[in-house]
Parts: sequence; C-alpha cells; structure tokens
Amino acid sequence: MEHATLGGGCFWCLEAVYQQVEGIAGIVSGYAGGQVPDPAYQQVCGGRTGHAEVVRLEFDPARISYREILEIFFSIHDPTTPDRQGNDAGPQYRSVIFYQDEDQRRTAAALISELTAAGVFRDPIVTELLPAPVFYAAEDYHQNYFRQHPEQPYCAYVIAPKLAKFRKKFSGRPAGA
Repeated sequence: MEHATLGGGCFWCLEAVYQQVEGIAGIVSGYAGGQVPDPAYQQVCGGRTGHAEVVRLEFDPARISYREILEIFFSIHDPTTPDRQGNDAGPQYRSVIFYQDEDQRRTAAALISELTAAGVFRDPIVTELLPAPVFYAAEDYHQNYFRQHPEQPYCAYVIAPKLAKFRKKFSGRPAGA
C-alpha cells in the first residue's frame, strides 16, 4: 500500500469522491502543512495555523496509479484559485499536493506541466507541490462526513454536484467501497 496526501478545498468533498474510487483502501480527513502541532478544526478554520484541509489516501498501486489519483484530483477542484474553492476561502482551502517521495513529486510535476501545456485550465495552475509534512487526523465527526450527512446543506449543494461530475467523467472506472 502507498499513501497520497491532497488538499483541494474542503476535505469532505475530496473524501466523498475518493470513497467512490476502486483501489483506495482508506481515507482520513485531516490537516497538513502548518506550524501548529495537532491543530483543532476551529484553529485551522481561522486560517492562521498554516494547515490545509487534506485527505490522506491509502491506495493499492496495483489497482490505481498515483497518476490516476492526481488526474481525479485535478478534475474535482479548481487548481487555479489561490486559497479558495468556490465560497470556501482561506489558506486552509488551498490546492496542494504533499508528495511522499521523489517518484510522486516527479509524477505530479509532469502532470501539472502536461495540463498547463494542453491549456486544460484558462488560468495558471497554482497547486503547491511540497514534501509531505506531519499529518494530523481531523476530529472524528469530520470522517466519512458526506455519507453520514448527505442532506446537510453543504453536502447537498456543494458535494453532491461534485460527485455527479466525477461519476459522469469517470463512469467507466470501477467503483470503490
């Protein structure tokens, strides 16, 4: 098993999408990239800890490649808006890839270059590419959030459309757990 740590806005959104992906064995929502040890959600929401909301994925590279994980990542969030995803604004919502090793760094950098060269996005990609720092799991009530609260307004109006977009784009891909 390998790990990937990604931030692309609210961790609930990323978690909900990657729960649909075959080869993803585990997902933990959490915080990474800041200077406060073991931060709490309210601290991170204040935007002053330096942490991003992230998901830490455990995946089987025999079933899904790191590149495929990143292709999904770039299709489900806007990597061109610094410190913002839709109405979620602040450094905790930045687009960031925390690579685990040099192979992941090279894969991510190559994909960013390819997407840029192909003009996939109208604006420049601002996704940060950084070595994986300490990861802190978010509080229990953040884990598996969409599945537990699909009727909650944020879930219904923000996450559900992202899931629909993902399902349409990746309809030929086998579903996860």
